[in-house]
Amino acid sequence: MSSSVISPSYRQASSAKPKASHWLKRMKPALWLAPFALFFYLFQLAPMIWMLINSFIYEEEFAFTNYIDVLDSAFMMQAFGNSLWLSVWSSIAGLAIATLLVSSLRRVDSKIRDGVIAFTNMSSNFAGVPLAFAFIIILGTNGAITLLLKQYGLLGDFDLYGKWGLLAIYIYFQIPLAVLLLYPAFDALSDDWQAASALLGASSCQYWAKVVLPVLSPALFGTFIILIANAIGAYASVYALTAGNYNVITIRIASLVSGDLFLEPNLAAAISVILMAILACITLINQWLITKSYAGKKANAKR
Repeated sequence: MSSSVISPSYRQASSAKPKASHWLKRMKPALWLAPFALFFYLFQLAPMIWMLINSFIYEEEFAFTNYIDVLDSAFMMQAFGNSLWLSVWSSIAGLAIATLLVSSLRRVDSKIRDGVIAFTNMSSNFAGVPLAFAFIIILGTNGAITLLLKQYGLLGDFDLYGKWGLLAIYIYFQIPLAVLLLYPAFDALSDDWQAASALLGASSCQYWAKVVLPVLSPALFGTFIILIANAIGAYASVYALTAGNYNVITIRIASLVSGDLFLEPNLAAAISVILMAILACITLINQWLITKSYAGKKANAKR
């Protein structure tokens, strides 16, 4: 009988092939992720790094002068105040309206629900210059609804081009986004919970306060933060409506980057860094509230 002898070099080559194929299998997800990582770096990390570095450059020297100029300027502080006022109140109003709308959608027919969600998805993209133009036609100085309400003396001192008019526009484009974010969260609610609460003698207000809001609190807090970020970064609608005459922080940043008189990109970078710091603080507070909400749920579950 003849016996075959396998050389050591052949054994090493055959064992190397499975190792190479195993390595390729492990690296395949990373290779698929590489284009996304590249785009994320080019359009997210690189601008943030550039902005952070250049915010400390003043007359080609490293200094805190840009931050001092921003914090000492009453005009810039007014811009921050106006932006935060519009963002917070539009987020509160949009979140409240969206919560009522989504809770009502759970009680209607599925075809109506799908139609409303489709319309909401479409209207969430209706923003910027077209939205400002639509509001001018409807609620402008000679708008259709404006003239109708003035005829019956119901309008009062409403000014579309002031803070209350801007608040109305902000609330309009906040509602569709809030609906799309809250709609999946309401699927966690069960109709049996309301029936059980009613059997135990709880009213509708008690059911919402003791059952619904604790369950939905993480989604509500998270949606609220996203709405604030969405509103504080709004630019096109405000600029198209007021031609840059209303003092909000996005208008100030744009005027420093592409203005006709003064070009101060380093000062704009400092303003942007302060704005990011404000959003980061709001996000940390939101995470702390969500953590406390989850801790409260666990404590109640153990009882």
